[in-house]
Amino acid sequence: MKARVTITLKPGVLDPQGRAIQNALGGLGFAGVDGVRQGKVIELDLADGTSEATIAEMATRLLANTVIENYRIEVL
Repeated sequence: MKARVTITLKPGVLDPQGRAIQNALGGLGFAGVDGVRQGKVIELDLADGTSEATIAEMATRLLANTVIENYRIEVL
C-alpha cells in the first residue's frame, strides 16, 4: 500500500522559502501572487494493512516537526 504525507508550516510560522518563491515569481512577471507557503510531500510504500495510526506516529516522531508543522495523511 502507499501513503502520502503532506507537511506544511503552521499558520504564523515565518516561511522564508515561500517569500523567496513569491519574489521570484514577481521577478518573472507573474503578477497577483499575494503569498506563497511551501511544504513537502513524502510518499511511503508500506506493508498492506499498515494502520493510519502507525503512519501518524511516523509523521509525529520523524517526518514532521510538530512544533512548527502540520501534516495530512492520504492512504492511496
